[in-house]
Amino acid sequence: MSETKINVAIVGASGYSGEELVRLLLGHPHVNLSVLTSRQYAGQPLASVFPRFGGHAGASDLVFSEPSIELLADKAKAVFLALPHGVAAEFAVPLVQRGVTVIDLSADFRLNDADTYNEFYGAKHPAPEWLPKAVYGLPEIKRDAIANATLIASPGCYPTSILLPTIPLLEARLIDPTQIIADSLSGISGAGRKADVPFLYVECNESLRPYGVPKHRHLSEIEQELSLANGSPVIIQFTPHLVPVNRGILTTIYLSPALGQADDIVQWTDAVGDCLTKHYADEPFVRLTGSDRLPDTKNVTCTNTIEIGWAADPRTQQLRVFSAEDNLMKGASGQAVQSFNIRFGLDETAGLPI
Repeated sequence: MSETKINVAIVGASGYSGEELVRLLLGHPHVNLSVLTSRQYAGQPLASVFPRFGGHAGASDLVFSEPSIELLADKAKAVFLALPHGVAAEFAVPLVQRGVTVIDLSADFRLNDADTYNEFYGAKHPAPEWLPKAVYGLPEIKRDAIANATLIASPGCYPTSILLPTIPLLEARLIDPTQIIADSLSGISGAGRKADVPFLYVECNESLRPYGVPKHRHLSEIEQELSLANGSPVIIQFTPHLVPVNRGILTTIYLSPALGQADDIVQWTDAVGDCLTKHYADEPFVRLTGSDRLPDTKNVTCTNTIEIGWAADPRTQQLRVFSAEDNLMKGASGQAVQSFNIRFGLDETAGLPI
């Protein structure tokens, strides 16, 4: 007897994250991809827009449609929203009200405070009363809450690369919460699929540059989640950089020992390693490299895995922690599918490359 698959829809399926969702969900053993929406490509077959899917049996009948709440609620049990912030909420709220589980890849429900959203995104939140009802979808940290959620706010790419290495260390009181500095390098796909002069090939090739300084939008959710882990407000320095690669994020986090941990750098470094190992030993999508081999984006490209490594500096009595992830996978679509698996009681690795 064949298994009944879960009907799933993707709204905004023509962007980079949307395309990754299509790829993952077409190959997911428990999913029937029932609806794809795109205003730009409405009426066009999936395979004509993305020829890479032309040979996939599940793609032959898929045609992009105009987004419709009624269509989505009728045809899908779960909906992924790969939409810009401010737009996603227009779909999320009515879909959840109709009993659909929503996994939102935008920033609309990541923040707990509407004023913070206004500060960082330059607009009033479209549905502030729904902020307390959303669950921040970082599986390794919020797994139990995700399992019972109907509105899941999938984290941003930069926050994922910073929060996963740092939250366990804050909770264990191993690092100084007032001395956290993070630098991240991201591939061009993080800017989305759009014709924008700063992201044209000639502008980006053979060039590296910082941007979003001093208040990149993702800083809001980074500080929110670090503050929750610390039990009191945390403010960090964060500088993102654009690098001329298609995909991938490499983050370096500079950390100082907490009060009482600074006497022996070797002992403190061992405690950091023990903490991360204990926290992530059984996590299928976290690969700890320690100090033996530092993270490298080429080892995680097109996978849902994040690599985390570290190196102590006895001269400065500080620690550098590194992470590498695919910004379209663990930083977006892959992590969203991971949350979907948890929410519907499936094997967490189903449909996801490690």
